[in-house]
Amino acid sequence: MVMGGLNNSIIKRAMEKELISIEAVNIRDYTLDKHKKVDDYPFGGGAGMLMQAQPVYDCYKAVIGKIDTFADSTRSMEGEDIPEDGPAKTRVLYMSPQGKTFHQEMAKELSKEENLIFLCGHYEGIDQRVLDKIGVEEVSVGDYVLTGGELPAMVMIDTIARLVPGVLNNDASSVDESFSEGMLEYPQYTRPEVWEGERVPEVLLSGHHANIEKWRKEMSLKNTKEKRPDLLK
Repeated sequence: MVMGGLNNSIIKRAMEKELISIEAVNIRDYTLDKHKKVDDYPFGGGAGMLMQAQPVYDCYKAVIGKIDTFADSTRSMEGEDIPEDGPAKTRVLYMSPQGKTFHQEMAKELSKEENLIFLCGHYEGIDQRVLDKIGVEEVSVGDYVLTGGELPAMVMIDTIARLVPGVLNNDASSVDESFSEGMLEYPQYTRPEVWEGERVPEVLLSGHHANIEKWRKEMSLKNTKEKRPDLLK
């Protein structure tokens, strides 16, 4: 599901250029249960099932081991010393409606990280003991409930990847987009100049870059006031 959604368009080209690498790992592959079971009933009762600690933790350790091996081999090829201060730095983001809400500034921060793990829960979530042991950061895409964490992970990966240098053909694109400066983007127009009797704003045809920039800032502010006044606070 995850790779099917991400292996397209801009993100696909970024992977082909080796600007980013993405790997989906199935937690079921790390269960000790012969039926590949990874969930059980929650202690104390209640509806639904809960993902068990063991397969999640074993999967996490395997992924960390792979990241460390890759980091060490990369350093060796580049003639760098392998550090003795432990594994490569990796942040683990747990997709959870209880987490802090994901936003553009968080995406900018995460785009500078070398390694990210997105932990996707299912059912009623994951045994709290393994979340505590790993030291996850809980992150949410909004105040609603989804079947699993895959869709939020895909949203975050897409947003973060666009901010990695070189991923967008024109890096200025990510600077001009909505939320990049805390406001919504200005309206955009393309050919033809007249469509259904409606003309493109004259200022955009003027070639006067200072006036165009001024218009765009004014329209960005107007859009934000009308559609998302909460952002202006």
